[in-house]
Amino acid sequence: MTIFYRCYHFALKCIVIFIGIPNPRLYTGYSGLAQWLQTWQTEKPLLVVSDATLLKLGVLKKTLASLDEQQIKWYLYTDVAPNPSIDNVEKGVQVYNAQQCAGIIAVGGGSVLDCAKLIAARSVKPKKSVKQLKGLFKVLKKLPPLCAIPTTAGTGSETTVAAVVNDPQTQTKYAATDFSLVPSDAILIAELTQSVPDFITAATGIDALTHAIESYIGKIGLNFSDQKSLQAIELIINNLPTAYKDGDNLVARENMLLASFYAGQAFTRASVGYVHAIAHQFGARYGTAHGLANSVLLMPVLKFYGPVIYSKLAQIADYCKLTQPDQSVEEKANILLTTIEQLLEVLNIPKHLPEIQRSDIKELAKAALKEAHPDYPVPAFMNQEQCEAIISKVSE
Repeated sequence: MTIFYRCYHFALKCIVIFIGIPNPRLYTGYSGLAQWLQTWQTEKPLLVVSDATLLKLGVLKKTLASLDEQQIKWYLYTDVAPNPSIDNVEKGVQVYNAQQCAGIIAVGGGSVLDCAKLIAARSVKPKKSVKQLKGLFKVLKKLPPLCAIPTTAGTGSETTVAAVVNDPQTQTKYAATDFSLVPSDAILIAELTQSVPDFITAATGIDALTHAIESYIGKIGLNFSDQKSLQAIELIINNLPTAYKDGDNLVARENMLLASFYAGQAFTRASVGYVHAIAHQFGARYGTAHGLANSVLLMPVLKFYGPVIYSKLAQIADYCKLTQPDQSVEEKANILLTTIEQLLEVLNIPKHLPEIQRSDIKELAKAALKEAHPDYPVPAFMNQEQCEAIISKVSE
């Protein structure tokens, strides 16, 4: 199976190289929003996708006012859960079609952005259910204009090819992956992340760090994805503690948004690994927030890989200026691992998730490996027993 998996990974790399993945047009600040709105040339309305909490907190107020100032018609859809469900997507499609919308603005975290992507996908693939969009290249059709405005610095969904959805009936969480799911535009507005609580800032920041690290240590990285990973990791190490402790520091907030965007560009091309494969199972079964699950799993998975990834970890440490020239590869790798552990402590990330039931561990591990194999180009392969050991460790 190992040979088959590696051949599959090589094929994925060739697809990325020869077909290429689009990048969204990038804007920053409310001036960037005004600039994007000026490109809207139709009288048909926009669907604004967000969630009820952001609406209640007033996060959408300035964005909606900007739409009114430009005399652009809009309809609001906020029925999006923290782990968006198939039903959330289908209800959004109904609103989009009923109001004859011509595009979408998504304002929110990764859940909102993913839900908006799937609404857009369903609008152009009306005969396919959300379940039928699961997996690789099931859309293959240009989406309507989709402007993604993240309110958390973590998922990078504003620049990725994937959209994750939860199926409550089967207690599974899966992704639709297609180059057409990359939003046409992304706007990074640091002010929108000011109201994010510190514990969410921490978890989403480590989510972005996980994207960057998993894409860098994986087997199909390209020069572009490697560079974006390194840029993201350095920005996160240098800015996440400040954003966590001082949520009103707009420089740190903007740098974290940029880091999340870079990490999204990286893992869109180089994919992720076992941290994500296991975390998705926690989200599907227990509703565990994705960023939190990644944060708890990151160190156990990196330690599982061991010396296999030392050279890559040393390169990251060198790039982040954490090392000295005379240090060995192993020393440099351990410096980075220690730096990450210290960062997790500063952010008060827990080491365990109490919701995990020991009776579920075997099934969780089986589902995680099924997700990872063969799609994730992990640096070393994990078996059922090893995966169960990691889940057991974070459940204690």
